[in-house]
Amino acid sequence: MIAYIQEENRVLRCKLKGKRIRFTDDERRRLAVKGKALGNRILREIASIVTPNTILAWHRKLVAKKYDGSSKRGPGRPRVPDEIPKLAVRMAQENPSWGYTTIRGVLFNLGHITSRETIRNILKEHGIVPAPERRERIPWSTFLKSHWGSIAAADFFTVEAWSCIGLTRYHVFFCMELSSRRVHIAGISECPYGAWMKQIGRNLTDPFDGFLGGIRHHPGP
Repeated sequence: MIAYIQEENRVLRCKLKGKRIRFTDDERRRLAVKGKALGNRILREIASIVTPNTILAWHRKLVAKKYDGSSKRGPGRPRVPDEIPKLAVRMAQENPSWGYTTIRGVLFNLGHITSRETIRNILKEHGIVPAPERRERIPWSTFLKSHWGSIAAADFFTVEAWSCIGLTRYHVFFCMELSSRRVHIAGISECPYGAWMKQIGRNLTDPFDGFLGGIRHHPGP
């Protein structure tokens, strides 16, 4: 995937015929946030539009601007409390499907009154893209953090045991609730054929006492 993107960037640069690419402040912020997360070494391997030093310099300026308290704010609209940007950024990062209106509504429920435009500007300043694009690029770690309480893992392991017919291999199917690490042995069989697995699935998802009754995401074996 990285090799393809690099090649695509080279083709696009050839189409520009040496013309200098001019970035908007919003584009610089987005590249700075993503580039800082990768680090200098990886950037040197994949960056092709802007040099790694330029991207990291943009990030330093972004941080410096965020903590710049040298200028005094004059008369006009009151400054947004520091708590609101922190909450808005956290909500956007942990809930990729939440748009400006949803974040505004949740902040309102917490006692913070702000506008949709303010939320948009806060996320833009932190290099966070709008909800549709965020939803398409959900990192696996973010997905796990957002749905940790509704995820279970399932797999098989085998046990060799002596029986009346000699040494027999048994297949043990188990599930684990990730949030609590609680393990449930779903079934043991010499041959876990299709009909047996279907019944195990019914037992696990039973609405009354199934182990996976409240689970929505099941990473398979």
